[in-house]
Amino acid sequence: MKKYVCTACHYVYDPAKGEPENGIAPGTAFEDLPEDYTCPLCGLGKEVFEEE
Repeated sequence: MKKYVCTACHYVYDPAKGEPENGIAPGTAFEDLPEDYTCPLCGLGKEVFEEE
């Protein structure tokens, strides 16, 4: 699975790890994240993420 990086703060969403602390299980593809997903560091939405 591809990793995605927040273009604002450079947080990397790694689907292999997920975000268990935010209720996102390991193995969850970026495309399968909820539409209202926000970056855990800066709070911006999915639209600011780009494929790494």
